Formats: sequence, structure tokens, C-alpha cells
Amino acid sequence: MALTPKQEAFAQAIVAGVSQTDAYRAAYKVGPRTKPESVNQQASKLMADLNITSRVAELRLPVAQKAQITLESHLDDLMRLRNMAAKEKQFGAAIAAEIARGKASGVHVERTESKINLKTDDESRAIAHASRLEALAAGGAG
Repeated sequence: MALTPKQEAFAQAIVAGVSQTDAYRAAYKVGPRTKPESVNQQASKLMADLNITSRVAELRLPVAQKAQITLESHLDDLMRLRNMAAKEKQFGAAIAAEIARGKASGVHVERTESKINLKTDDESRAIAHASRLEALAAGGAG
């Protein structure tokens, strides 16, 4: 369903970043004696309307798409920063930018090693027994 000119103005104002109340005031004639609560309620009702929320989402879509960071733009920015740092002989910063580029592109992967103790019960008993023997040999009571 198409919006009325006032509803469209309201949706446009919302996308422009004004509050619901101010968007309502901008789109509809609000008398000076109109209670603020009434304006708030009417603005809230408009925002609950599926047609209006759909139009707001439609209007916001190109803005959101334009603002999105892409992997390509991210990698380009990191390469530009790396080159600027290298030109200024800031090699630590250049290396950090290059590592960040590698991580972002999936080329550089940091690996960590995890040492897991997988001793069998027999091995654990043998180690405990050896420890007691060492303690006895050293003069302890183990």
C-alpha cells in the first residue's frame, strides 16, 4: 500500500535521523496547544504501522549498503597504511598492518599449541610410585 504524502514525509524524517516525535511534528500539522503526550502517541502509532516501517527500512537500505565495509576495502586500507608506514620508515607499524592484512584475508593464521596430558592410569601410578621412591631416597617420608 502506498503511503500518504504525510506518512512519506514522516518516514523520510525518521531516516534523516530525527526522533519519532520530531518526525511527526515535521510531517503533520501539530498545533501549539497539542499535548506532547498526544504527539508521542501518534508518532508511536505511525512507527507501529507495517507499511511505514517497511518504507523506513527501504529508505535505509542504500545507506546501510554504502556504509558497509567490504573485505576488499578493508584489505586496501590496510595495504595503504602499510605503505604509508614503510615510507615513513615505521617498520613495526608496517609489519603490523601487513599481519592484519594477512589475518583478514586468511593467509596468516596464528596457531597455538595445547599440550594435553594423556597418561594412562598405569603410567600415572608408575610416575607416582617413582616420585615416592625419589622422596624416600632423598630421606623423606613420601
